[in-house]
Amino acid sequence: MTTLPAASGAAARTADVQRTTAETRIRVRLDLDGSGRSRLRTGIGFFDHMLDQIARHGLIDLEIDCDGDLHVDGHHTVEDVGITLGQAVARAVGDRRGIRRYGHAYVPLDEALSRVVIDFSGRPGLHLEVRFTAAQIGQFDTQLVHEFFQGFVNHAGVTLHIDNLKGHNAHHQCETIFKAFARALRAAVERDPRLGDAVPSTKGSL
Repeated sequence: MTTLPAASGAAARTADVQRTTAETRIRVRLDLDGSGRSRLRTGIGFFDHMLDQIARHGLIDLEIDCDGDLHVDGHHTVEDVGITLGQAVARAVGDRRGIRRYGHAYVPLDEALSRVVIDFSGRPGLHLEVRFTAAQIGQFDTQLVHEFFQGFVNHAGVTLHIDNLKGHNAHHQCETIFKAFARALRAAVERDPRLGDAVPSTKGSL
């Protein structure tokens, strides 16, 4: 992955995290100030497609390599990628000084519409409301959307609200969720020039 130069006077916001268990071996590399390039290999085609939405619409350079126990099912792969991505984002964003902290986005795709709101609060919390119209999209189990985002929030230390407001095609429902997440994430981690090096909290820390 080619890392782009950081903004003048700003430290690079990158991370390289590896996680190994009896079920998965994962490496995540990212640059929060990238251009949306990605290299993804999880063994689940539709999941790679969703991760690409995070990179492209979040303007994050993202590499994910995962060898998981897909002979069982996709659960461990999807959940553990969420965990490792959360760890990488937390490491890259650091002590959260100078970031906008909050982000939100509405994203449509044909008949589907989703809303995502994120707060880099330091307090993990997931509130997800979606009724998928299909149990599977390709080889991807739609129940695992919750597991991915639960793993992410637990390890990124964010509060995340996800609502699929409309949609009858499960592919469209899922894609609007991941695109809206990417856009909200991009807004939240963006540096706020008016904030300078301050922490965006009255407590003085997050």
